[in-house]
Amino acid sequence: MIPLRRATPEDAEELVRLRTVMQECFSGPDPDTDWQPGAVATLRRRLAVTDGNLAAYVVERPGGGLAACAVGTVEYRIGGPGNPRGSTGYVFSVATDADMRRRGFSRACMEGLLGWFRDRGVRRVDLRTSEEAEPLYTSLGFVRTPDPAMRLRC
Repeated sequence: MIPLRRATPEDAEELVRLRTVMQECFSGPDPDTDWQPGAVATLRRRLAVTDGNLAAYVVERPGGGLAACAVGTVEYRIGGPGNPRGSTGYVFSVATDADMRRRGFSRACMEGLLGWFRDRGVRRVDLRTSEEAEPLYTSLGFVRTPDPAMRLRC
């Protein structure tokens, strides 16, 4: 049994550290850490609201800190076919430290987060994934969509 728990404000620094681990898997090391203090402060604030629209599930690292996490939000989008209420979950940060991988920690964190979404009546959950992580999400029921992603930096 993997000891899963919901993250608390005290986990904010470790969640930001794990987000950095995830980002480095996509794009390599980035010396820019200026974003981290603001991210920690925002996470502390948002994780303190237990009935809010953000949650994180974590597995602790033996000896201290976190080994893995999954973080997501509930967003509102205009309802439509297949999602009349318009509530959509978005998973935006799933990471496991390299030395703690292949133990089911990311799966456990994702299952916790998916349960949290279900408890809120969310019928659709979106995420973006790496090729390496795609088998995990497929095994949880996620499927590829035809929608191409686009972004505007303002």
